[in-house]
Amino acid sequence: MTGLDELRKVADYQFGAGAGEALFPSDEELSVTRTSSGRPRQIHTAGGDRLSTYGTDGRFRLGLAGGRRLQAGLADPAYRVVVGDESEPFVRDGRNAFAKFVQRADEGIRPRDEVLVEHEDGSLLAVGRAELSGGGMLEFDSGMAVHVRDSTG
Repeated sequence: MTGLDELRKVADYQFGAGAGEALFPSDEELSVTRTSSGRPRQIHTAGGDRLSTYGTDGRFRLGLAGGRRLQAGLADPAYRVVVGDESEPFVRDGRNAFAKFVQRADEGIRPRDEVLVEHEDGSLLAVGRAELSGGGMLEFDSGMAVHVRDSTG
């Protein structure tokens, strides 16, 4: 088993069936940087776009390029948090998404999950870490819903 095969399995476990192939297609040349101990660290496209970072906890931290791939490869509403026009310019510029502005969220999201932040028109605004559950994002009128890590702005 190659290193990428193992990473695909981790992605399938973290994001659901098909996520590994969506993130790291078997027919594409990818660059994997490793730590001094040989553990995978960063996964980039051949063009240099960061797909993800493989954390010491065994979970992926998405880059914007990886978010775009998951958005195309996972059925809606998987790992998606949707905001409207009021929040869009702020999230696009890399600011965090707040529960008050969340219009829809995948009910399966748990705190600390990696998520995609989309505009209500379906465009990807950012990727980040959920601070609340999907249900909590919809129920609460205050508080941070998503800590934005990488944005399109």
